[in-house]
Amino acid sequence: MRFSSRSARQLALAAGVLGFASLTACNKDGGEFAKTKSGIEYKIFKKVGSSYERRDVNADGDPTYKDRVGKFLLGNMQYRTGKDSVLQNTRRDVGMPVPLPLQELKLKGAPDEALSLLQPGDSGVFRFQVDSLIKPKSGQPVPPFLRRGGNVVVMYVATTNKLITQAEAQAMQPELQKRAMAAQMKQRMASPEYAKQMQAQKDAQAKMMATPEVQAQLKKDDAVLQDYIKKNGLNVQKTPSGLYYQVLKPGTGAKPTSGQTVSVNYLGTLLSGKEFDSSAKAGKPIDFPIGQGAVIPGWDEGIALLNKGSKAILLIPSSLAYGTRGSGEAIPANSPLRFEVELVDVQ
Repeated sequence: MRFSSRSARQLALAAGVLGFASLTACNKDGGEFAKTKSGIEYKIFKKVGSSYERRDVNADGDPTYKDRVGKFLLGNMQYRTGKDSVLQNTRRDVGMPVPLPLQELKLKGAPDEALSLLQPGDSGVFRFQVDSLIKPKSGQPVPPFLRRGGNVVVMYVATTNKLITQAEAQAMQPELQKRAMAAQMKQRMASPEYAKQMQAQKDAQAKMMATPEVQAQLKKDDAVLQDYIKKNGLNVQKTPSGLYYQVLKPGTGAKPTSGQTVSVNYLGTLLSGKEFDSSAKAGKPIDFPIGQGAVIPGWDEGIALLNKGSKAILLIPSSLAYGTRGSGEAIPANSPLRFEVELVDVQ
């Protein structure tokens, strides 16, 4: 997939080599804003030793920008309202510099023009009037919270000394997406609505597990799993839910907690030994937030028992797997499953 300037910009905005506290200090002590012909108010600073100095910009733009078009700055971005409410902050949400696209300028007065004024290593504060970003003719109304915030959007940018190519930006995309997803999950988990949703999910799972039908099937599965364990000489532990597990190789890292994103290599088979899925087919580990119902209950429980770096066997009764519905032709209804897993990473 081509890593377009637009997708890079969206990563930068949706997703933090310089703290914004330093840049804010520059903003306060750096004198009055200068102004481009298109109306962007700006202050640009370059680092000299351990301090920052104001850098002048040609009124007609940076004549060296043409040499940077098509490349990417690496940096952190923060957007605030005129009353200092933080709208977006890549340093906080991603925790690493993100690629900022430098492209041919087709629209003046917008963030793309602001980025064109920066050279690698610069830091900048840019102030936009909201009406210049959201044109009345577009039919898109100005959000009320921006009106209340002073009708101004302030963009802070702190860049590294490095320019990167499109290929290098493309290579960063999976890690940026993973970090952005983890930040979104963390924010989601902090909401009261999410707590209610998770409690309702737990209650529904407990209610389902308590039904006579499920309890009867759980007893059947347990007899099958105990027979399998005996025949294969496994040294397993059993959890109250009916899950069996054996750690083959202990890890040294931390155990994952609910909401953290984990990376897992796995091989899934029926107790007959027939393989139905594996991470090898995809060529990479599977990533998912643990404890959020993104995977079968046996995985949410079993992976949480392991330290980062562990390899283990999970023997999962059907009620903690695909139950009476099974999964396509590969997994029949009421099938206990065996997984060999490796907890590769915990975000």
